[in-house]
Amino acid sequence: MKTRFLAQAFVAFALFTPAAIAQQASDIVAPEKATRVATAQRVEAKNFMVAAANPLAAEAGRDVIAKGGNAVDAMVAVQTVLGLVEPQSSGLGGGAFLVYYDAKSGKLTTFDGRETAPMEATPKLFLDESGQPLKFMAAVVGGRSVGTPGTVRLLEEVHKRYGRTDWAGLLEPAKTLAANGFQVSPRLASLVASEGDRLKTYKDTTAYFFDKSGAALKAGTQLKNPAYAETLALLAEGGADAFYKGKIAEAIVKTVREAAGNPGVLSLADLSNYRIIERQPVCFTYRALDVCGMGPPSSGAIAVSQILGVSEHFDLKALGPENVESWRIIGDAQRLAFADRERYVADTSFVPLPIKGLIDKSYLDERAKLLDGDKALTKEEVKAGEPGWDHAFLFGKDAALELPSTSHFVIVDKEGNVVSMTTTIENGFGSRLMTNGFLLNNEMTDFSFKTHDGGLPVANRVEPGKRPRSSMAPTIVMKDGKPLLAIGSPGGSQIIGYVAQALIGYIDWGMPVEAIVAQPHLINRFGTYDLEAGTSAEAMAEPLKALGYEVKAGEMNSGLHAIEITPNGLVGSADPRREGIAVGE
Repeated sequence: MKTRFLAQAFVAFALFTPAAIAQQASDIVAPEKATRVATAQRVEAKNFMVAAANPLAAEAGRDVIAKGGNAVDAMVAVQTVLGLVEPQSSGLGGGAFLVYYDAKSGKLTTFDGRETAPMEATPKLFLDESGQPLKFMAAVVGGRSVGTPGTVRLLEEVHKRYGRTDWAGLLEPAKTLAANGFQVSPRLASLVASEGDRLKTYKDTTAYFFDKSGAALKAGTQLKNPAYAETLALLAEGGADAFYKGKIAEAIVKTVREAAGNPGVLSLADLSNYRIIERQPVCFTYRALDVCGMGPPSSGAIAVSQILGVSEHFDLKALGPENVESWRIIGDAQRLAFADRERYVADTSFVPLPIKGLIDKSYLDERAKLLDGDKALTKEEVKAGEPGWDHAFLFGKDAALELPSTSHFVIVDKEGNVVSMTTTIENGFGSRLMTNGFLLNNEMTDFSFKTHDGGLPVANRVEPGKRPRSSMAPTIVMKDGKPLLAIGSPGGSQIIGYVAQALIGYIDWGMPVEAIVAQPHLINRFGTYDLEAGTSAEAMAEPLKALGYEVKAGEMNSGLHAIEITPNGLVGSADPRREGIAVGE
C-alpha cells in the first residue's frame, strides 16, 4: 500500500518539546513567502522511502524503487529531477556529498563530488587590483565563480558500483518532464521574482526564467526545458563522459570564459580530468550512537561532532529544550566548533588537517570546560583550540562567506541500503550562468577571498585543483553497526547548526522525526544568536540576552529531510519550510 501522508504527528508543547511542535511548524515563514506553510507530516512505510525537497523528485525516486531499483538508482532519478524543478538549489552544474550505507557489505562510506578550482585559478582570483577582496556578489555573478562540476561524475560512478537498473532509464523521468513541461512551483516563482535584474545578467538565464515582456515566471506556469532534455539524452547514451568531454563540455567552457563583465578560467582539461573521491566517513560516538558524516573538504561532520562532543558533558536531556541553559551550552559549543572550522578545515589534498585531533574526546573535554560558567562566552574566549597534530602547522583565520541554498534528500530501499546526499550549486541560481538547460555553480566563492591572515596562510584559500570548504553535513546515525537515522539539510553555514540541533532533538529530547525537522531554529556561529523569526524561538531572546548574547531574529530556511529505520518499518518527514515530501510503500 502506498503511503504519503499519514497522521500529523505534532502534539502541542510549550516551546520545543515534541508536545508543541504543531503550532510552531505552522508559524514558519520561508523568506520568499508571506504565507504560512503546512505542518510537517509523519510518513510511515514498510519497505522503502524517499524524502526530497520537491514532490516530483521524491515521486521519481519512489517509482524507481517500486519498479525494482535500489537506493542508488533512485538517487540518480531524484537528483536529475531536482536539477530541473528546483534549479536554483542544485543540478548538473554543481557538486554533491554522499554518505552511503551498503546493506550487502555492511559498509558505510562517503563520496566527494565537490567542485574543484580550475587549474588556471590563483589565490588572487577574488582580489581586486589593489589586493583587496572583491565584494561577494561581484565575484558570484559570472564565470569567475564557476568551479569544475562534480555531480554528474558522482552519479555515474556510484551507480556503476552500486546501482541495479539501467542508467539511461533512470534519466527518463527528468527527461520526460523537461520535454513535456512541469508546473513552476510557488517557491521557484518567488525566488525568480526576488532575484530580479541579477538573474537577467545573461541572456540564456533571462530567456528561461522570464517571459518575453521581462516578467518573472509565475507559479503554475507550464515550463519546458528542451535543452535539459537533450543534455539528459546525451548522458543516457554516453554516460558522464558526454558531460565532461565533447559539446556539453565545450559549451560550459565557452559560457564561463566569455561571461561578459566577469569571465572565468575553467578549461576543457579541468572537466576531462575531474574525478570523484571515496573517503572514509567521519564518525563520532554520542550517547552510545555513532553519528557519521562527510569529512573534508566539508566541515560538516567535524563541526557537528565537536558540537555534540562538547554538549555531551552536560545533561541536555534533564535540562530539556525549554531551558535557556540548554541553548547556552549548544550555542557556545557551536561557536567553538566554528572557531576551529575557520582556522583548520580545508581540502586535505592541499593542507594538513588534524581531523582526529579535532574530534578527540580528550580535546573536546578541554573545550567543554570553557562552558562550565553560567554566562555566554566572551569573544576573547571563543577562539580556535590546539588539537593534537602529527606535526606542527598553523593557519590564519578564514574569510569565506557561505550563503544558504542547496538541497538534501534521503533514501532507504527494500534491502536496507541508505543514501544521505546534500547537493548544491552554492548560492541561489549559482553563478547566474546557464548552458545546456542547467545553471552553473558559484562554488569558487566558498573559498576564502583573502589568502593570508597577518603572516599566516589561510587554509581555505584558492589553489588550482583544490576543493573549497563546505558546511554540507549529510549524516547517517548508526546503532550497533546498523543505520538508525538518515538526515541532512541545505542552508549554507547554518547547515551545521540545523543538523546538530536535529540530532540533539532526536537523541537527547526524544523527538520524533517530524518534530526534529520542524523545530524552531536557534543557531550561533559567530557570536550573535540567530533565532528563527515568527516562531517560539523568539521567546528565548530575553533569556539569552540576560546571559550576555547578542540576539537577532530572522528567517532560517532549512530543508531538513529525515528517515528513521525502526524495527517496525520506516518513518520519515520533510521540512515544512520548503516544498518537499516523504513518500514510500
